[in-house]
Amino acid sequence: MFGWFKRKRNHNVAIISPKPRHVAVIMDGNGRWASDKGLSRIAGHKRGVDSVKSLIRSCIQHEIPYLSIFAFSSENWNRPQAEVDALMDLLANALETQTKKLNENGVRLKLIGDLGKFSDKIHRLADHAVRDTAENKKLVLSVAVNYGGRWDITQAARKLAQRVAAGELQASEISEELLHNELATQGIPDPDLFIRTSGEYRLSNFMLWQAAYAEFYFTNTLWPDFDENAFTDALMMYTHRDRRFGLAPDQVAGKEQGVVSSSDPETVESVDTDMETQINPHTASRHA
Repeated sequence: MFGWFKRKRNHNVAIISPKPRHVAVIMDGNGRWASDKGLSRIAGHKRGVDSVKSLIRSCIQHEIPYLSIFAFSSENWNRPQAEVDALMDLLANALETQTKKLNENGVRLKLIGDLGKFSDKIHRLADHAVRDTAENKKLVLSVAVNYGGRWDITQAARKLAQRVAAGELQASEISEELLHNELATQGIPDPDLFIRTSGEYRLSNFMLWQAAYAEFYFTNTLWPDFDENAFTDALMMYTHRDRRFGLAPDQVAGKEQGVVSSSDPETVESVDTDMETQINPHTASRHA
């Protein structure tokens, strides 16, 4: 699933400024891609694995420290059993074979979601991969499996309710920050850029709380065709978004649009003021 990553920075990678700290992706269109080519949906999912490799490689090259991908939603269990089984096999194979490559490239793996429905084999492989990559710092790769945004908010609320019932917390003390810290993504900054492929314009229950201030990028490109150039297009769009988090324009000090340079170092345009300090006020402490 994760494949081979290039450890050296590719000199043809465009310089993006400002760039997102966290990119979240709904990888949609595997089935349609396969159908268009007269292939099975399972073949589409296998082909989509190459786009995951490309995306991870691109994040490393662009020095984007957080990537989250929606691999399997809580609703996906309702798909045909053969397709579900194939997705489970892909997940198990990735966990079993790619931990070494993740370590070689400084990638830390996190699994977010309700893992209770998975097989003992996947639990064992997941525990091994997460533990063995825990010290890596170049990229945090969060793979959402059996995940739903409503489930995430519900389980966070339930944890706070248990603390209230135990007398550890007063209901009046519950804040956005406390709830945020009980989410499955605890310790990870909220997404700055939220990408969905295949021409669909919805969140599909992915990171509902966390996406409150994300910039959205929707593309008609089907996921198996989403390559490094397509990702660069999304990043270019991000540089031109005016991110103010509710502030008036004159309150945002040093606000200027970023510039995307050419790959030739001799023709690199000057990069304007970095806007990465314009962060979600609810997650400021985690960005500091």
